[in-house]
Amino acid sequence: MVLSKFFFRCLFFAFSLAFFALPGAFSQSRFPQGSSRGRTEMGRNVTPAQVPDIPNISLSITEPSNGKEVAFSVRLLVLLTVLSLAPSLLILLTCFLRFSIVLDFIKRALSLQQVPPTAVLNGIAFFMTLFIMWPVFTDMYSSSFKPLNDGEIGLEEAYHRAEAPLRIFMYKQMEKDTHYIATFMAMAKLDKPKDLSEVPTYVLVPAYILHELTVAFKIGVILYIPFIIIDMVVASILMGMGMMMLPPVQISMPFKLMLFVLVDGWGLLTTQLFNSVVK
Repeated sequence: MVLSKFFFRCLFFAFSLAFFALPGAFSQSRFPQGSSRGRTEMGRNVTPAQVPDIPNISLSITEPSNGKEVAFSVRLLVLLTVLSLAPSLLILLTCFLRFSIVLDFIKRALSLQQVPPTAVLNGIAFFMTLFIMWPVFTDMYSSSFKPLNDGEIGLEEAYHRAEAPLRIFMYKQMEKDTHYIATFMAMAKLDKPKDLSEVPTYVLVPAYILHELTVAFKIGVILYIPFIIIDMVVASILMGMGMMMLPPVQISMPFKLMLFVLVDGWGLLTTQLFNSVVK
């Protein structure tokens, strides 16, 4: 024990001596005899690398000098606002709202929690919407964006040409059920319209959204009926067998999935959704 303490003391003394003695040793060190000194100068045959010219970027804010510059600034602000609201406009002014709600209904009716994921259902609804709305988007591009890009029309006329195909699409969906349009016209204290041209866009949009919500919930209720019957039959059988502690969903879910697959549920669902939009 005494030897070990003596050994550790000697080791500590040696480390201390080395720690305090090394800086002095390094400070007194010299290059060996005959060694060449280093240099930082370039040789004559070495050409320096060419640094590329980087342009200067400056941002200046000036006051408008005439009414045209003010109008252009306001239009640019409106355009940026519309671009920020583009996802909401795509969801609410197309058939995406109906498709996403119906697909979520069928997922809940099948008693599925994680499969398919919500992102997958939204992706299906998006591409189905793109498939159905493609003629409308093509019409909007050919009649509004392309002439505007070519300088043939102004921004205001391009806006009116772009909203016309979308207004026609929304009105066709409510052609047989226009009471939402009448409701919003009455709330806005406007006269009863004779045709689509007399319905303002700010009245047509909320009426279309409520109509799509109503149609989607009607389709969801119809889809729920056969699956509710399966749940009721399974629950009554389990209760008759005395298995009241067993959740009926665990037994009925495989039967609902088999029924959905056997009748080609996804094919029938997409076909009927397509037929409900395209008259």
